[in-house]
Amino acid sequence: MNEYDWYYGCGLVIPECIENCWILDLGSGSGRDCYILCKLVGENGHVTGIDMTETQVEVAKKYIDHHMNKLNYQNPNVNFILGHIEELGAVGLKDESYNLVISNCVVNLSPDKRAVLREAYRVLKAGGEMYFSDVYASRDLPKGIRKNRILWGECLGGALWWKDLYKIAEDVGFLPPRLVTASQISIHNKELENVVGDCQFVSATFRLFKIPQDDSAQRCEVIYNGGITGHEKELEFDANYKFKQGEVMEVDKETATILQNSRFATKFLICPVGQKKPVPENCSPEKVKVWFSLKQH
Repeated sequence: MNEYDWYYGCGLVIPECIENCWILDLGSGSGRDCYILCKLVGENGHVTGIDMTETQVEVAKKYIDHHMNKLNYQNPNVNFILGHIEELGAVGLKDESYNLVISNCVVNLSPDKRAVLREAYRVLKAGGEMYFSDVYASRDLPKGIRKNRILWGECLGGALWWKDLYKIAEDVGFLPPRLVTASQISIHNKELENVVGDCQFVSATFRLFKIPQDDSAQRCEVIYNGGITGHEKELEFDANYKFKQGEVMEVDKETATILQNSRFATKFLICPVGQKKPVPENCSPEKVKVWFSLKQH
């Protein structure tokens, strides 16, 4: 295993199908995740890391030449910026510049989460995605929890009420958030348990897509063609949809809209329910299954 392969088992927030993508990492720290992404996007992709801590940004910059030499890239495909994730325009990040915005447990530390999501939406290209992991609360947190230094440092005091995430995301223009994974957080400290009371916390990963609502969208049948690195046979898209290569799955109209208008479009055969379906070029008859059912004839 080399220094770019270990991410597969380490729980980093890295989405699928990112070859040649331009990616912005919010809260990039010392650049660890960014350098993993450098390999995954390839020499024609690009990664920008932004962090508010000057020492972290300087550390990240020191290793650019090392990693570019390791990857044998002619030109660097990464840069690091000192700045605040609520004010991306202040550091020169332009509208519709990125295919993906990612973040790993950083948004909860922001005092203005609406500004973070609004800026992420602004810099994303049409069809782009914010794919991020963070901590969420079961209710709106009272001041006693938000002001607790220990809980804040543990990424709990700044946790967003999950209902507020849905409201803010849709207010700034994203389609409704799509849950990918979630796990409950346990607090093994009696004093802190007394402070939080009956409030519960979860660590969750969400996908937010920058795609306009489409009133003409329809339910569709889709076939995953495979071929996404690391997900050649099966793509676990979110908590509701797991696509197996060559198999037909019916999806709701919102999911169909996302697949048709995002970087996943070339990875699927998509057809409105009830219409005659095209011949899948890369799928054997055995894999196609009901795609060629008698109801077509």
